[in-house]
Amino acid sequence: MNLCLLDTDILSEVMRGRNQDVVTKADLYLQSHGQFAISAFTQYEVVRGLRWRKATVKLAEFLRLCEAMTVYPITADILDRAADLWANGAALGKPKMDADLLIAATAFVHGRDLVTGNLAHFDWIEGLVVSNWRMP
Repeated sequence: MNLCLLDTDILSEVMRGRNQDVVTKADLYLQSHGQFAISAFTQYEVVRGLRWRKATVKLAEFLRLCEAMTVYPITADILDRAADLWANGAALGKPKMDADLLIAATAFVHGRDLVTGNLAHFDWIEGLVVSNWRMP
């Protein structure tokens, strides 16, 4: 299993533990690599949702989980790569959602595959290796 960056949707499923395919692949990944990696933007998306729902216990659990993960900050290199992706997406008539592009750029910059259930958000990005742990 290659080094991966978890998109927000897959990280949420890992945390819930309801999808057995996701749980199995997450366990295998941890056995091989020891920890998950996410973008700081994924951390932001989860934290804002938990704060909005006033889920303080789940927020504390998530922040502890973040301490055990690699959380890649949004750097100038990532912003530059995301801007290139945005321009390419605009030229191709593809979705140009900043959150997705920042997460994809993080995967590129750190040489990781992207694990997501939102394949259509990323399948147009040339050179990005994308997998979906929901698939058996």
